[in-house]
Amino acid sequence: MQVPFLDIRKINNFYKKEITKAFNKVLDSGMFILGDSVLQFEKEYARFNKTTYCIGVGNGLDALIISLKSLNIGKGDEIIVPANTYIASILAISQVGAKPILVEPNKQTYNIDITKIESAITSKTKAILAVNLYGQAAELDKINIICKKNNLYLIEDNAQSLGALCKNKLTGSYGIINGTSFYPGKNLGALGDAGAITTNNKALYESCLMYRNYGSKVKYIHESLGVNSRLDEIQAAFLSVKLKHITTEIENRQAHAQFYLDELSGINDLVLPQLAKNCTSVYHLFVIRTSRRNELQQYLHSNGIGTMIHYPIPPHLQTCYTTLKFKKGQLPITEEIAETCLSIPIFGMLTKQQSEYVADKIKRFYK
Repeated sequence: MQVPFLDIRKINNFYKKEITKAFNKVLDSGMFILGDSVLQFEKEYARFNKTTYCIGVGNGLDALIISLKSLNIGKGDEIIVPANTYIASILAISQVGAKPILVEPNKQTYNIDITKIESAITSKTKAILAVNLYGQAAELDKINIICKKNNLYLIEDNAQSLGALCKNKLTGSYGIINGTSFYPGKNLGALGDAGAITTNNKALYESCLMYRNYGSKVKYIHESLGVNSRLDEIQAAFLSVKLKHITTEIENRQAHAQFYLDELSGINDLVLPQLAKNCTSVYHLFVIRTSRRNELQQYLHSNGIGTMIHYPIPPHLQTCYTTLKFKKGQLPITEEIAETCLSIPIFGMLTKQQSEYVADKIKRFYK
């Protein structure tokens, strides 16, 4: 049996008729930049995420950069961010001229360890960029308390976890402003790059609207030094199609995840993902850990099972961040996760037979 890590063709074929219809509607409209499709999706996504505003932008990295810019975060500021994250979380901080302050993750949940945040706060700290990694909500309720206590902004990187909950409140709605990604492999994936910002703050909403469009509200009148990062009309139309089905996608992923958790529990040194109290996961990824990661990956590959490593080299050890002057061993938990983690197949259209096959092969490997 062949089990791809993620079958994007199968996913998009399910929506093919609706996507084709949406494409034709945009084509016939003759409006391809900031038209009705973007406005419609922004309203729909804000409603889904239970926020007042949504701003469609070019991609998830831009969503974070524009969010930071809207808060006037820049040179001389420090932003606390988890060390265990995709590099985009940290790149956004660097792109606006601020300094990322890396904090180790909780070894069980992989999200930022809330017990280590306050010791990282200095007089230069402006915000905490909380990442909801792999699909699981970070402990946003507790991070929010830390932010309020220390007069800091809470910003969320919600690129992997739309639909997840912390204390029955959606990720992407805790922060004063939040960025998300609709990269094709995400639970809600476009057919190209796309991203969005969510907020309940009208002033930030208006600032982001201008900044994404050359700093302009009215054509040829530019109030700020903006950029060109606009959600494409066609991608917005596709996302509106998929958003209607996102609850089913999430429920299917959660069902596959529960199956893996039940089947793979208690196997040798295999570490399974754990949820923080009052937090849920939408399982963008199902990340296991083992000291035999490379052997297991090769074994699964030889049996037709696709896997990925998220992420093999942590940001602080990347060449582009030698300026942060980290040495190997300084962030041991982050490094251990990078050396032992393996993402196994999970997506809404994964079949029961496929997930059973994956679990069976993992068990056979350890036998």
